[in-house]
Amino acid sequence: MKFCGIQKTSLIDFPDRVASVLFTPGCNLRCPYCYNWRLILEPGGPFLSEEEALQILKSRRKYVDAVVITGGEPTLQKDLPQFLRRLKENGFAVKLDTNGFFPDVLSECLPYVDYVALDVKTSPEKYVLLGARDISNYLYTLEMLKRGIVDYEFRSTVVPSFIDEEDITKIGELVKGAKRFALQPFIPGDTLDKKFDSVQPYSNEKIAQFADMMKKYANEVIFRI
Repeated sequence: MKFCGIQKTSLIDFPDRVASVLFTPGCNLRCPYCYNWRLILEPGGPFLSEEEALQILKSRRKYVDAVVITGGEPTLQKDLPQFLRRLKENGFAVKLDTNGFFPDVLSECLPYVDYVALDVKTSPEKYVLLGARDISNYLYTLEMLKRGIVDYEFRSTVVPSFIDEEDITKIGELVKGAKRFALQPFIPGDTLDKKFDSVQPYSNEKIAQFADMMKKYANEVIFRI
């Protein structure tokens, strides 16, 4: 494993836990509104090695009890399951953020994961705009998490032009029966496609309306401001 960086303390990335966050390089998608695009297009070193990351984490055990692995897309790295096993052996709770396109790797990770956050970026037919022409693996991941025993959430960043009322309905049908669905606002800034730097985000009232629409599809709906 190699990492682009570490956030030593986070109070928001792992529900009800104080966590450190490790960032992995590379991603199979090209979301134009991505703000971590440098991890994808410019993943230059020096990288943090697996051993260095573990050393930092163990030194912070008095401050954090959990680790979040995010990206980029962590499941691009085939040795991810082995690293997660080492985290569990060292007593950490583990959360994995993923876009869901590599279910075989994710399946190997699940024995060592306490919580999975799966991105639901838009309605199925719009995934082509993110560089995904075949979403069959993604759909498999959705169903695998719904059927499984690992705690999870499906989550959407509500980006104008990628999510509107029609998309919310299609997403709802896609995730129907989900344990938990979270919506979070898009915050414009330093994005992959500079056109999204100045996109006007939805109001909190509009996202709350989307959240109300999702309540017929998921057991718990969270609106993260």
